[in-house]
Amino acid sequence: MPADHFLTEDQAGAFGRFVGDPSRAELDQFFYLDAADLERIAEHRGEHNRLGFALQLGTARFLGAFLSDPLDVPWVVVDYLAAQLGVADPTVIKQYAERVATSNTHAREIRRFYGYRDFTGGAVDDLDVFIYSRAWTHGEGPTALFEHAVAWLRRRRILLPGVTRLSKTVQGARERAASDLHERLTGAAKATDPLLPGRLRGLLSVDEGARESRLELLRAGPVRLSGPAMNKALARVGQVHALGVGAVDTSGVPAARLRALARYGLEAKAQSLRRLAEPRRTATLIATVDELSAAAVDDALDLFDALMASRVLGPSKRAAAMARLETLPELEKASTVLARVGHELVCLLEESGTQVDVETVWARLERIAAREQITRYAEKVGELVPDASGLEGAMRVQVARRYRTVAPFLGLLATALPLRATTAGQPVLDALAGLADLRGRRQLRREDVNEALVSAAWQAAVFGRDGVEVDREAWVLCVLEQLRIYLRRRDVFASPSSRWCDPRAQLLDGEQWQQVRDRALTGLGLEGPVAEHLSSRLEMLDTAWRALAVELEESGSEGPVRLEPSGKDGRIRLAVDRLDALDIPDSLRELREQVAGMLPRVDLPELLLEVHSWTGFLDAYTHIGQSKARMEDLPRSVAALLVAEACNVGLTPVIAEGHPALTRDRLGHVDANYLRTETHAAANATLIQAQGGIPVAQVWGGGLLASVDGLRFVVPVRTINAAPNPKYFGQKHGLTWFNAVNDQVAGIGATVVPGTVRDSLYVLDTILNLDGGPRPEMITSDTASYSDMVFGIFALLGYRFSPRIAALSDQRLWRAALPGAAENDYGPLNEVARNRINPSRITTHWEDMTRVAASLATGTVRAYDLLRMLSRDGNPSPLGAAITEYGRIDKTIHLLALINPADETYRRTTNTQLTVQESRHRLARTIFHGRRGQIHQRYREGQEDQLGALGLVLNAVVLWNTRYTDAAVTALREAGHQVRDTDIARLSPLGDQHINMLGRYAFTTTTPTGLRPLRAVRDDH
Repeated sequence: MPADHFLTEDQAGAFGRFVGDPSRAELDQFFYLDAADLERIAEHRGEHNRLGFALQLGTARFLGAFLSDPLDVPWVVVDYLAAQLGVADPTVIKQYAERVATSNTHAREIRRFYGYRDFTGGAVDDLDVFIYSRAWTHGEGPTALFEHAVAWLRRRRILLPGVTRLSKTVQGARERAASDLHERLTGAAKATDPLLPGRLRGLLSVDEGARESRLELLRAGPVRLSGPAMNKALARVGQVHALGVGAVDTSGVPAARLRALARYGLEAKAQSLRRLAEPRRTATLIATVDELSAAAVDDALDLFDALMASRVLGPSKRAAAMARLETLPELEKASTVLARVGHELVCLLEESGTQVDVETVWARLERIAAREQITRYAEKVGELVPDASGLEGAMRVQVARRYRTVAPFLGLLATALPLRATTAGQPVLDALAGLADLRGRRQLRREDVNEALVSAAWQAAVFGRDGVEVDREAWVLCVLEQLRIYLRRRDVFASPSSRWCDPRAQLLDGEQWQQVRDRALTGLGLEGPVAEHLSSRLEMLDTAWRALAVELEESGSEGPVRLEPSGKDGRIRLAVDRLDALDIPDSLRELREQVAGMLPRVDLPELLLEVHSWTGFLDAYTHIGQSKARMEDLPRSVAALLVAEACNVGLTPVIAEGHPALTRDRLGHVDANYLRTETHAAANATLIQAQGGIPVAQVWGGGLLASVDGLRFVVPVRTINAAPNPKYFGQKHGLTWFNAVNDQVAGIGATVVPGTVRDSLYVLDTILNLDGGPRPEMITSDTASYSDMVFGIFALLGYRFSPRIAALSDQRLWRAALPGAAENDYGPLNEVARNRINPSRITTHWEDMTRVAASLATGTVRAYDLLRMLSRDGNPSPLGAAITEYGRIDKTIHLLALINPADETYRRTTNTQLTVQESRHRLARTIFHGRRGQIHQRYREGQEDQLGALGLVLNAVVLWNTRYTDAAVTALREAGHQVRDTDIARLSPLGDQHINMLGRYAFTTTTPTGLRPLRAVRDDH
């Protein structure tokens, strides 16, 4: 294959030709004949000539080329055009091929009348400029640029040249863009510091006695949770910063190009980087170190957050609780005596009136216990009973005892990290900077500390019970806890950083906001005045309340939803019955058994290669350095690696040293250079599209409903990207794989997070970063994934958020009226519609609310960071409170729909979709069977890549099952079986009994042409 021919043989062969049937949307877009077309076509005599002319016209629009054989098109195109032309017998088109001169004359007429022209002269230069600009700004691979070039030519009605000529044009423009990028970055580095390129090249050398290059050492992030590890992480931040790349002016370089260079530099071996020619090597190192600057800061702050949680706060809380339990027997004994003493004293005072004789009092009290014992018990109770801070205060006393955990990194914490703060967070940064001056000091005075940072829980630990002396170690831990709190709120943030940056700085603002405002708000449906929008939303809420009132009256006191007094406070509440399980009719049970028995038996490797033969999804794996040469038999190597990762079995079971594509060296090279998050996502988009086109999947849904839920994995190795949770991980740490699944059972996106943090913080990020498929309109999740603020943001983004909510009877329901309007009357429901939304708060903050929505929709800010900033750990900011008020409208509409006594469809839809996701998680567990289903990747990137492979293989299995299920249903109907659509809607592609995932991993078998034979239809049901 020529060096500049980056297309596969299949891709080159498909160039300028039909591959499969066009979709309905494509038929409507390219083959629809308007009035002008029909008028032109009518000038030709004979149905076959009119149909042939229309066929060539549509082909030119769709392919951007004329075919040497005009009839080499799918028959669905002929039928579509014939229907528009009123041709009753489309087979007359066969007569069109009898005279080549006629088809050539029609092609020339189409060129002249519709303005099609050849790829010559100025068109060549214009395309070169377009490809260069695209390559400069986006950094896409040659295949993607080739597709953009084809689309550009088609839009401008320029007929496609030969595939070799076009690929050379694309490759040439791309190489010039890359060369200019490398020269600009290298020139900027030399202008900043002439010695900088030399220092960067020095990163590729191996110091004496070392086993790895300096760059590889800097790329290795922390994995241990300890004070010394934190000190090393901070030192790494300083080492990266000392290289001086932060001073290089990269403002003229598109961020996507920098990321592409950095991705290669962060993953390629030092030997590969050393072999790069200049200026590409220096440019790659600049981008790599620039990315490392943010990554090192993120790793250090991740470690600080995890260290404080796992080694300081968590153990302290347990120690305080244990200490309190240990004192209970002694406290109970003393309290019992003092209670009797107190009771006796009260009785004595009542008997004695105004005159009390002290000796008489003591004589009575000493009947209970000796005077010295009473005094000692009183002192003991005063000592053991916690102050007003309770367990929280006792916990902080324990925290102060863990000074040795944080002592190793105190010296670097304030100086190594590039921390910034808002006005609210600045006192914390000031206190942090002052900690270094406290080292060596044994005593502190109150004026040495900022008392405003010492919360009630810290008072006793920092100032002691006498409130005079300051405990130095307690003050240090107090500052570090405040630092963690303000970091999580993003009132303290880092720059440069990706995960701990300031979300406020990433929001659309100023001129940038004004430029996109109208277009963004129109896309979100928020373009009108706030009064009109809010009136519409509140009218929907009012309608929902009125509808429920009518339905409750009709269903009566014995209905599934009733008004009844609460047993707690006597208030009226809604009692909601649980949904009964749907019956499984005999026809459905029989259909499930028949379809399951008909699916062919297959090994997982064969399944992947067969799905590739249908979709070409493995072609999405491109070289990390965007190499233009295509590796031979690459899909086989990628399939082997996907099985190794998804089944969690490692490379050994998939290696076949006698096969060039399956040797250990080949697999290692492909793993390092081709498999990554971006290529997983690109391949997944292909599978999602293929799944949506299968008829049986279209019966399951239209892809507009999606659910998000988490699958948890234990991580038994040392890592900072995992967190404890005894409920899910026992004594170990773990992570959560949030994944989105649509109602066609396709996994459309995923996010990996450490531990089991609150789901609602990541549901948004998962939905806003999907791999493919139609944009869902309705999002469902489990109970832990919702909050009023999340409801508000989903509503602003145009989604209907529909989580499954436990304890429906105990939920707060909201009502609202516009300012100045009378409050609506909902009859008996007024008793449960007690909570009132404040519309004026929404109106006041509407401009900022829409700016937040547009920023999320355009991807300028991460939803997790934004929610942290707005919620402030349960104390929302004014903007967060406004979004919360807005969310209560949608939340109440959702709840009222869930409890509708007349129609349970909405509630069942939510539950059914979550059941689908739970079944999908079960299949994921079955696939991910190696190493007891535990993830042994230490770093975030490795975890994301492995779970990305799992998601991709899972989607391939679902697609394979779906296509064969569709074939089985068709075969049953052709055999005379009655198959109901209602039963098809309840079939599932998540079975695995027919798929072998254990032991045999053969990738050298021949992929069948067409579908495999179904197993025999069983008639014994």
